[in-house]
Amino acid sequence: MIFRQLFDQVSSTYTYLIASRRGGEALIIDPVLDKVERYLQLLSELDLKLIKALDTHVHADHITGLGALRDRTRCITVMGEESGVDVVSMRVSEGDKVEIEGLGLEALYTPGHTDDSYSFVMGDRVFTGDTLLIRGTGRTDFQNGDPAAAYESIFGKLLKLPDETLVYPAHDYKGDTVSTIGEERAYNPRLQVESVAQYVEIMNTLDLPDPKMMDVAVPANLHVGLSQDEIEARGWSLDCAAAQALLGRPDHVLVDLRDRAERARHGAIPGSVHAPYPELGVNVGPGGLLHELAKSTGHRLVFYCAFGERSAMAVQAAQEAGLAKACHIKGGVDAWKKAGGPLEPGDGDD
Repeated sequence: MIFRQLFDQVSSTYTYLIASRRGGEALIIDPVLDKVERYLQLLSELDLKLIKALDTHVHADHITGLGALRDRTRCITVMGEESGVDVVSMRVSEGDKVEIEGLGLEALYTPGHTDDSYSFVMGDRVFTGDTLLIRGTGRTDFQNGDPAAAYESIFGKLLKLPDETLVYPAHDYKGDTVSTIGEERAYNPRLQVESVAQYVEIMNTLDLPDPKMMDVAVPANLHVGLSQDEIEARGWSLDCAAAQALLGRPDHVLVDLRDRAERARHGAIPGSVHAPYPELGVNVGPGGLLHELAKSTGHRLVFYCAFGERSAMAVQAAQEAGLAKACHIKGGVDAWKKAGGPLEPGDGDD
């Protein structure tokens, strides 16, 4: 496995780059905008293809690199369902898996630092965001923070992981790089409490100044979604009513770009072909399944995903591959459901 822990000195942020092998798919956790060029350089040096970029929560101390990485690599952006971010490609909830080739991270909803905070468990380690730090815990006094919720997230979820589980936080201000669940249980001063009330009292009396970047970072980080207006202006976008009128037409192919787990959970538009987004380059290229459907038979490709971000990028890729009639459903399955569009069980096996 490839595992890199990268550090931004300005915000004291740790970013994690993970892949199962050189030349394979990669995932990045909590990227910082100012370090995007470094991430891209490292991806190139390790011959990795960035598939997913994930934020554990809406950060207040730096501007996220999610949007820039998506624009540069067409990767999938991922956040928790509770996030107030305008658009990300994929939203996860408790127990969902974030997967790339050879690796999977299980989502744990761990609110308290913010109301959208998640941790992610991968085998022998857990990425705790700002919920659990090394010999500390994330503050709870802004962004709908809640010390009682933080206590439950830490004691009710994170500290129930095996003692030897490695703890990789999103920040450290003292130079520590890794800990374990057992160490934090034994030596973290904020965890030496006998009740939730005692923990709440500690957190409510910290009296910390606001993060220096908070007034800039939070608004910026809430608006990282790919604008679908340009795609619409080019005539490459369909609203849900127009898309519903195409159901059953033999000259159109609806293409579901979501992961199998998303299809299983939310259902699929009837008659659609499952072609997961990470395989898009192969599928729209010469000889690929979608390329042949569009070129040989004249079918119009109609892409869709969860919220329209992946499908907008897929349209751009298809157009670049010469598939001039390709379009997408604006707003994805989220908008389709709100419009009352039909869905069928999607097991992801087709």
